[in-house]
Amino acid sequence: MSAGGYDYGRAGVVGIGTPQANPTVEAELHVLMPPNVLLATSRLTSTAKKPLDRLRDYLEHMDRALEQFDTLRPAAYGFACTGSSYLVDPARERTLLDDFEARFGYPIVTATAAIDAELRRSGARRIALASPYPQELADAATAYWRARGYEVAEVRRIETGSADTRSIYSLGTADARPIATELATLDVDVVLLSGTGMPSLALLADPPAGALLLSSNLCLARALCRQIDAAEPDQAKWLPRLAEALALPNEGISRQ
Repeated sequence: MSAGGYDYGRAGVVGIGTPQANPTVEAELHVLMPPNVLLATSRLTSTAKKPLDRLRDYLEHMDRALEQFDTLRPAAYGFACTGSSYLVDPARERTLLDDFEARFGYPIVTATAAIDAELRRSGARRIALASPYPQELADAATAYWRARGYEVAEVRRIETGSADTRSIYSLGTADARPIATELATLDVDVVLLSGTGMPSLALLADPPAGALLLSSNLCLARALCRQIDAAEPDQAKWLPRLAEALALPNEGISRQ
């Protein structure tokens, strides 16, 4: 380690909490974040059998994930699970976050707070949701955004073939593109791809015509960069990293 800190992460150390079986968050944030930001990942874990109970556990017991860092102290921590925030009462969530921040000594940015910040930055008031959630979770997501003052004009489910939220992780960008394309033609300000486990970057790199497209992971990456005063994701820079991650030439991304 150099005199100024770690050799890697000169722009800051960012912790990421991702659901235990989620294969997407780390991959997309490594593409999005500047290379001089060190990403350290912890797993959000639960032994609950019911999917929605697992999501609640991730938030209620986030300290188990934070403890995984041991003596590493991130400059900020990103809680990369939207479903948890949709299911836990906002006042309860705020109490938990305040307690964890005081205990561990760094700010925690939830994916939903990051999305909210990005929607407000864009001036969005009327939104459409595209997500792979089962109906109960989709209803909770709709209620969440309406409670924050947004008009939710349309909600479309990207089919996974299962009510288990872990089935989301089998999706690819091609699964989301048809619904995103339909929603983008509506009279809405933003189409939100909600859910950190669904790949989104190839779709964001080659978006359909119409409304602005945002994803949970893009919003979280932007919010975390602002939190640590690092450069926000620049598509001109992350697009080549995405092409390399997908083992495609840049021009091949549009086929995903």
